Amino acid sequence: MTEGNFVDYVKIHVASGKGGSGSSHLHREKYVAKGGPDGGDGGRGGHVIVKGNKNLWTLYHLKFKRHIRAEHGSNGSKQRSSGAEGDDEYIEVPLGTVIRDTETQEIIHEITEDGKEYLIAEGGMGGRGNWHFKSSTNQTPRYSQPGIDGTEVDITLELKILADVGLVGFPNAGKSTLLSVITAAKPKIADYEFTTLKPNLGIVEYRDFKTFVVADIPGIIEGAAEGRGIGHRFLRHIERNSTLLFLVPADAPNISEQYEILLDELRRYNPEMLDKDRLIAISKSDMLDAELKLEMKHELDKNLGAPYLFISSVAQQGLTELKDRLWEMLNKETS
Repeated sequence: MTEGNFVDYVKIHVASGKGGSGSSHLHREKYVAKGGPDGGDGGRGGHVIVKGNKNLWTLYHLKFKRHIRAEHGSNGSKQRSSGAEGDDEYIEVPLGTVIRDTETQEIIHEITEDGKEYLIAEGGMGGRGNWHFKSSTNQTPRYSQPGIDGTEVDITLELKILADVGLVGFPNAGKSTLLSVITAAKPKIADYEFTTLKPNLGIVEYRDFKTFVVADIPGIIEGAAEGRGIGHRFLRHIERNSTLLFLVPADAPNISEQYEILLDELRRYNPEMLDKDRLIAISKSDMLDAELKLEMKHELDKNLGAPYLFISSVAQQGLTELKDRLWEMLNKETS
């Protein structure tokens, strides 16, 4: 799928179907005098339902659907025949989608299970036919109920990718390269900033056929929480990650300072981000000799304040240790 086809935010106007009107029919048949009321009920209007689909990973299929309407219920008819119910309208979305009321921004539902359905707009009830209203004092009612109108609501669908580990770093920190080496993902890699324009997912194959999912988002720059750059648009995709992997290149002017800037951007976007487990990977460390690496360790031990390790995606250095540490962090509660 191309970068332009990744859509993680859409607004839709949804409307359920109106209920059908009840019938006010009077029974007429040869040799049956005064057959009485036999008008049937109107059918229920169609619901609008959101359904989780694990085979989807973007909202692109909804990009050009601004209005979604369910079918109206049919009117009742003679011989107490009820009208047909309106067909329900299903909106399939990827797991991790948050549904908000556009006007109030209140969260209506969060889609996290495949196949689970959530009612967004309930169809209107059908009106009752005139046979419901007959009585000893009103044996020939010539009225029935109209159907109830459906519900209309503006909703916002916001995708937050479900992954175990989120990669966080400045542009050109080596996130996409790392993802391409430890998973089968094929992200775009180039020697200029903001090569990654959309989130990428990859599945890491661990020991004994175990796996975990890693998400790479576009690079963050200082001021991202205020809208600078493009990474701020995708910070929502690491809100659900249980572990954050910070990538800082070994040739950065000040590794501790870059880590603190990234941490501050996450704090300003959502303070709860700081409650997640964190691991720092010093990327591109193949350019360091043993003496320089030892010197950097002494400095990082004093200033970093978080666990770290040295890796090189190109030279395949430290990747096994990285996987071990991530797996241990992801499963520490069950171990």
